[in-house]
Amino acid sequence: MTVHITGLGTYLPDVVLTGADIAERTDIPEEVVVEKMGVERKHVCPPDEDHPAEMCVAAAEDALADAALRPDELDSVRYHGSEFKDYVVWNAAAAVADTLGADSASATESYALCAGLPVAVREAKALVESDAGLDKILLVAASREEDLVDYDDPDTSFMFNFGSGATALVLEADAPDRALARVRASASLTDGSFSEDVIMPAGGTRRPPSHDTVANDEHTLRVPDHKRMKRRLGEVSLPNFREVADDALSRSGYGRADVDFAAITHMKRSFHEVLCDDFDLGPDDHLYLDEYGHVQSCDQGLALDAVREDLSPDDVVLCLAAGTGYTWAASVLEWGTA
Repeated sequence: MTVHITGLGTYLPDVVLTGADIAERTDIPEEVVVEKMGVERKHVCPPDEDHPAEMCVAAAEDALADAALRPDELDSVRYHGSEFKDYVVWNAAAAVADTLGADSASATESYALCAGLPVAVREAKALVESDAGLDKILLVAASREEDLVDYDDPDTSFMFNFGSGATALVLEADAPDRALARVRASASLTDGSFSEDVIMPAGGTRRPPSHDTVANDEHTLRVPDHKRMKRRLGEVSLPNFREVADDALSRSGYGRADVDFAAITHMKRSFHEVLCDDFDLGPDDHLYLDEYGHVQSCDQGLALDAVREDLSPDDVVLCLAAGTGYTWAASVLEWGTA
């Protein structure tokens, strides 16, 4: 069986923060925000609009139209975006399926934070290959974790690139006539020693919400030991990116030299350039998301949608991601391949 991506959709809120806006808000020089942090602009959500499930529906409608599918033809809707959703302890996938009219679809969720897309693609491909009743799967993701960023906390400045939006992918069994891409192998690895390096102190079972937690501003993302996390990530991040990429490429029958385009999680510009040099990517072989910022597990879908008209049949596409926890993940696609 061959698994294809037949539809791709995205959604971005209308409100935009520019690098200049972030600089004014944080007292960081605009040049640092734009050049070092890599944010020319990013999309953000108004307080009472563009909730994650709503953004997923908008992206999904585009993806379904792209795939020439009706919602009632879907076998499964799977959400792999941010856990910060419309409600807590809540199945966003079910709401998305119901709003779309995907009445025959199961609706489930899977989380790998910012490494979500390669992990979700791997899981969906395995489901299609192993279960004859799941031939058409819709993957949706959304994030508005920008709401959780404290722009007054210098220890979380690496989160000042957080933007908002949604993406959707349709995966199908044996659909070469409508294929955007063929899904090949994926790989991931996790170093759980980073699991508490980025947390929201209150709101969970360890520290339930209360008047005190709100008064103490404990409902934004924090880094308990910024220097330690930065030092340890610096030691392992590049080797782990290499490992998952090489693993996914090798099991797909390729090597680094075969990569025609890489869709990479948004990160500070200097490390993005290190990755591109390490994988010998030319200026047209990647897209730096400085006009989007970092939209959690939506980054790869946003990059693919932005360059889809420039990709050629049989181009080898590497989706490369990392997320706090800390997980590194990669998926390989063959663009326009039956």
